[in-house]
Amino acid sequence: MARNLTDTYGTRAAAVTAHDTNDLAKPGFIYVGTSGNIKVDTIEGDTVTFNSVAAGIVHPILVKRIYATGTTASNILVVF
Repeated sequence: MARNLTDTYGTRAAAVTAHDTNDLAKPGFIYVGTSGNIKVDTIEGDTVTFNSVAAGIVHPILVKRIYATGTTASNILVVF
């Protein structure tokens, strides 16, 4: 899938409420305020858990869902 510059860098952000069945309103990168594990669905449909995700940075992982079950990190934002 071809991407332009605004697809590569976030221009907006929103707080995330992790949910086991609902996708994010907009897919994007994840920012973690408090470190922990994050279970996600990537935009390509893979379900994975990232363990010990560092806090205070935007992680370049394009996600469409952040699960409540399996996620221990908090203060999560989606950057799109």
